[in-house]
Amino acid sequence: MHLKGLLASTALLGTLALSGVAAADPVKVGLVSTLSGPSAVLGQHMRDGFLLAVKELGGKLGGQETEVVVVDDELKPDIAVQKVKGLLERDKVDFVAGVVFSNVMGAVAKPVTANETFLISGNAGPSTIAGAGCSPYFFSASYQNDQNHEVLGQYAQQKGFKKVVLMAPNYQAGKDSLAGFKRYFKGEVADEIYTQLGQLDFSAELAKIAALKPDAVFTFMPGGMGVNLVKQYRQAGLAETTPFLSAFTVDETTLPATGEAALGFYSGAAWAPDLDVPANKAFVAAFEKEYGYIPALYAAQGYDAAKLIDSALKATGGKTSDKAAVRAALKKADFASVRGDFKFNTNQFPIQNFYLVKVGKRADGKVETQVAEKVFSNYGDAYAGKCEMK
Repeated sequence: MHLKGLLASTALLGTLALSGVAAADPVKVGLVSTLSGPSAVLGQHMRDGFLLAVKELGGKLGGQETEVVVVDDELKPDIAVQKVKGLLERDKVDFVAGVVFSNVMGAVAKPVTANETFLISGNAGPSTIAGAGCSPYFFSASYQNDQNHEVLGQYAQQKGFKKVVLMAPNYQAGKDSLAGFKRYFKGEVADEIYTQLGQLDFSAELAKIAALKPDAVFTFMPGGMGVNLVKQYRQAGLAETTPFLSAFTVDETTLPATGEAALGFYSGAAWAPDLDVPANKAFVAAFEKEYGYIPALYAAQGYDAAKLIDSALKATGGKTSDKAAVRAALKKADFASVRGDFKFNTNQFPIQNFYLVKVGKRADGKVETQVAEKVFSNYGDAYAGKCEMK
C-alpha cells in the first residue's frame, strides 16, 4: 500500500541479511507481520518501524550485526505457526518480534516460548497471555488489549453518557475490547454487536444503531474494516448526532483512506504522532523522511520493540546464550521509548500513559490523530495479578 516504504524496507532487509560479517554470529530476529490482505497496512507500519530502528542503529542490535527475517503471517493462525516453526528450526532466530493480530499471537506464542525463545510483541496483547498464561519469554512492547478500550470507557463515563452501543469483530481482540470498555463505563449498553472478522458492509449494523439512538457508539474495527465503517458512519449521518468512540479504528493506517470523513472522531491510545516526547519527535521525522507517510502506533511499537531488544543486548555484550541475563536486561526496559515513561509490570506488559486522541489536521493539511487529554497515568493492565511468573 505504501510502495516507497515497502521498497525501502525490502532493500534494508537485503542489506541486513548480508551484514553478518562480524567475528560473532549475527543476531537473528524473526519479524512476524501481516503483510497481505486488507489488513496489510497495519503490518507494513510495524515492519517499517522495526527496520527503521535497526537501520538507525547501523544494522546492529546490541552492537552485533543483525539479520532480520521478515515473514508474512497472512492473518492466518495455521500459516503463522508454520512460518514461526521455520524461524525457530531452520533460521534458529534469537528473538521473534511483531505480530499484529491476537488470533495469530494466540497461535504462535506457545511454540515460541516453549522453545525458550523470546517473543517481543509489537502489537497484539491478548488477556490470556497477560494473565494466567504469562511466560518469562514473552514481553510486550505495546499494551494489553483491553487498555486502549478502557480509555474510551472512562471517557464515556466522565462525559455522563447514559446509553452506548458497542461493536467489534467476533474474535479474541474484539471480545477484549468490549470487556475493556465496560470495565469503566457503568451506563447502559444498549447492544453489543459482533461482526465477522473482515466484514466491510455495515449497513445493517448502522441501521440498528440509528434505531437505538444511543448517546455514543464505541467500536474496535481495525484496518480495512475501520475504513469502511468510518465512511459509512459519516454517510449515514450518524457523525452529526452520535459521538464515534473507538480504538484501532481511526489511526494513521486508516486515515489516508478515510481522510476528512474521520475528523473529530475519537480513539484511545498510548501514543500519537504529536506526543510531546523528544524521542517521538525524532522518530516521526525520521519515519516520514524514510517512508513518506505518517507513522501509526504499529510503527511506533515496532520501533520500540527493536530498541528494547537493542537495550537488552547492549547489557549482555551482544550475547544471547544466557537466557536469564537477556530476560533480566529486557525487564529493565533501558531505552528511550517514543512514548516517554515506559516500564514493565510483573507480567512483562508495559506500565505507561494512555490518552484520548482526536482526529485533526496538521499545519500541512494532512490528517492525523492528536492528543486531546491524558486519561490514565502509569497504567498497568487488569490481568497482571493473575500472572504467576515461573
